[in-house]
Amino acid sequence: MSNDLQIDVFWSFRSPWSYLATPRLREWQDTYRLQVNFRPVYPIAIRTPEFFHNVHPQWFSYFMTDVFRVAEYLELPFVWPNPDPVAQYVDEQGLRQTAAEQPYIHRLTRLGVVAAEQNRGIEFADEVSTLIWGGTAEWHTGDHLAAAADRAGLNLTEMDKQALAETQRLDDIIEQNQQDHETAGHWGVPTCTFEGEPFFGQDRLDVLLWRLQGAGLERRT
Repeated sequence: MSNDLQIDVFWSFRSPWSYLATPRLREWQDTYRLQVNFRPVYPIAIRTPEFFHNVHPQWFSYFMTDVFRVAEYLELPFVWPNPDPVAQYVDEQGLRQTAAEQPYIHRLTRLGVVAAEQNRGIEFADEVSTLIWGGTAEWHTGDHLAAAADRAGLNLTEMDKQALAETQRLDDIIEQNQQDHETAGHWGVPTCTFEGEPFFGQDRLDVLLWRLQGAGLERRT
């Protein structure tokens, strides 16, 4: 019987904070007897698009300052993605709106579920988020995604076939992930949970690791 501890990770392909957390989560799974259960959810721009109508006027400017600063601190490449995984625009009232047509985020999130079912979820998340947020322009074109999937030990062509054939089943899993995310005690990503305790944000990973070590986390031999 496995002695690996387990954590759930509620995660979004549109979240720069999810990207910034993922290399450490992947490293933990490689280093420790830890299973990282990757549970992709849709970003808040899809789940709650009116969120951006109610934030403080300084929210966005501070967010942009902070995310670039944290990426520099973590020594990770960071460029705002082109294209953005979620299509948005600013309307005539100056409000940020989520577009009706979303050509990227649904595919990405469904592929994330497929990867998780092949026990390569955190690896796929790491490779694809690095592609999106690490400075690869037009990340959705050519063989960029296929190469990222290959680096994660997956076959993108087969994953896309499954995602198209099983769209409703995968959407049901994403919906369940979102419900479990809320039940866990937070709405933002990344949120990790361990034995029912939520840890929100990439800046709580050290606290999570401390909790895991207190629960007997061991290094792999």
